Amino acid sequence: MPFLSSGLSALTTANGFTLWHYRTEDDRASVLALGYFTPAAAQLVPGDIVIVQAADATALLPIRGGSIAGGGVTLDASGSAPALLRSATLLADVFLAGSAVARALVLDAPPSPLNPGDALVAGVTVTGPIAQVTFSFRRSNGADVSTPQTVAVVAGRAVAGFTAPEPAGGYRLFAVDSTDPTSYVLSPPFAVTQPPRLLSEAGGTLLTESGALLLL
Repeated sequence: MPFLSSGLSALTTANGFTLWHYRTEDDRASVLALGYFTPAAAQLVPGDIVIVQAADATALLPIRGGSIAGGGVTLDASGSAPALLRSATLLADVFLAGSAVARALVLDAPPSPLNPGDALVAGVTVTGPIAQVTFSFRRSNGADVSTPQTVAVVAGRAVAGFTAPEPAGGYRLFAVDSTDPTSYVLSPPFAVTQPPRLLSEAGGTLLTESGALLLL
């Protein structure tokens, strides 16, 4: 087949150089024949390069004087269509809005003196969006004296009740936000002590509560 002008298109032009694309059903040998590109002599300039997509190959052909094509380089002997890749960079900005919310738990001071069997009222003042507080009554080794209690916060306060055990080292109260274990408060150590005993006098002798003679 002769040259078809409809198969020739310019891909890019710069500084007097043009990169062309030419699609044809002719084979590569026919395209390289002398005078094949003569009908396009007004468009082709020596130094231009034509990407030829022929029936049997895809090749890069340089244009020499008089619209004569050089031997060029065969890119693909199968003649399949060249793949043109395009890429783009997309920029995205992400803005996150946030605000600080104050939350705090402040324990009431434990009662003193505290004797075995006394009622121990554990109270906490709450600041911020805390709905429930879990109270624990603990020994010095961290073991619970009794089952922890979860109570609702009402008007910024939460209160739980425990019973003081027998003296056995120090004790502490622990209060924590029931939904966020990172928000908690631990009381200073305190003690449970035996209640004071009364002495009595009989005939000039001091007696203990049990009636035993007190020797000094």
